[in-house]
Amino acid sequence: MELSRLNQAMRAIASAMENPVIILLLLLLVVTIFLIGWLISEIFTEHRHLKEKLPHLVDVLNETKTGEETKEAIRKSRLLKRQRNALLELLSHPDITPLMRESLAARIVEEEQNVYSRRIRISDIIAKIGPILGLLGTLIPLGPGIIALGQGDTITLSSSLLTAFDTTILGLLSAGTAMVISTIRKSWYNNYMSVLETLAECILEVEKRNVKA
Repeated sequence: MELSRLNQAMRAIASAMENPVIILLLLLLVVTIFLIGWLISEIFTEHRHLKEKLPHLVDVLNETKTGEETKEAIRKSRLLKRQRNALLELLSHPDITPLMRESLAARIVEEEQNVYSRRIRISDIIAKIGPILGLLGTLIPLGPGIIALGQGDTITLSSSLLTAFDTTILGLLSAGTAMVISTIRKSWYNNYMSVLETLAECILEVEKRNVKA
């Protein structure tokens, strides 16, 4: 008797979770579609504009003699807007000490890394919880489906199996797409950060040389 009550309680909890799981899967799909649009927009507004050849820009910066010349070289470069703004921010405090400037450079690089990490985190979360929700959406309807099978109710069984298959597809589709988006963005952002860190170090070295001169 006690076991039957426990089973009923578990069945009630599982049944109550069916609609929330389906709603969450639909929300994941909507967010995934938004991420696809965001990725396409990013290709045309940011990624394809990064045409600056790093060795050439390093040579240009190395030839500058003053902070204003360095700023002008950064403004004329074909870096991303975020990269230009970050480097110009580093150059906009001419009176601080070299040690403080190094700390500022590290902080600027860290803030840029945090921006890109937040972007990737969204798709990473979907890639992780999509299969979990898909599995939940698969298992929850199977309970009523098995009961219907025992009673010969093929209509309820078909409906339960259809819900199970649909939720599995939604979960895997969202997770797979999000994983691809994360992979693409990580490749882009690692390159962005590598360029930014290299140029920040170059600027620090150029300023040290100019101060000594």
